[in-house]
Amino acid sequence: MRKEVAFLLKFGALLALFFLAVAPKPMNDLLVEPFTAGVARLGGLSARLFGEHTVMAGTTITSPRFSVNIRNGCNGLETIFIFAAAVLAFPAPWKARLLGLAAGFVAIQIVNLVRIVSLFYIGIHYPKIFEESHTVFWQVGVILSGVIFWIIWADRFALPPRSDRKTARP
Repeated sequence: MRKEVAFLLKFGALLALFFLAVAPKPMNDLLVEPFTAGVARLGGLSARLFGEHTVMAGTTITSPRFSVNIRNGCNGLETIFIFAAAVLAFPAPWKARLLGLAAGFVAIQIVNLVRIVSLFYIGIHYPKIFEESHTVFWQVGVILSGVIFWIIWADRFALPPRSDRKTARP
């Protein structure tokens, strides 16, 4: 029970630290906005690969048929913070943690990129369901993907192999 409590306390402290670190406007302007603009550029370029004529300006992706502004909460950082706090709080070798952080960052950003492009096309073809898709389906989906990636990481890479694990006794 102590290990679980220690994990939860570390997780909560790290999560608070990550969010507090980017909360001040200077940090937001220095780190978050450029990161978000990069996410928007990747989203716009990805939509171009599917034949959409997009123009990116800052955090906005525009086409003749639709425009979307990628803001905080849409850049994947919250999910990355949740994932990173869980990985760093989990009792695992540092090599596994560092590999998990790198792989998780990439995986979460891929899911977020799929989210951005799909929402862009939902905005074009089904504008009536854009808000629900954005705030309900995809927001939950991206956060859930981070949790699933953490579970996979913890089970496959951070915990000892199954044959080495102690079996629980009733």
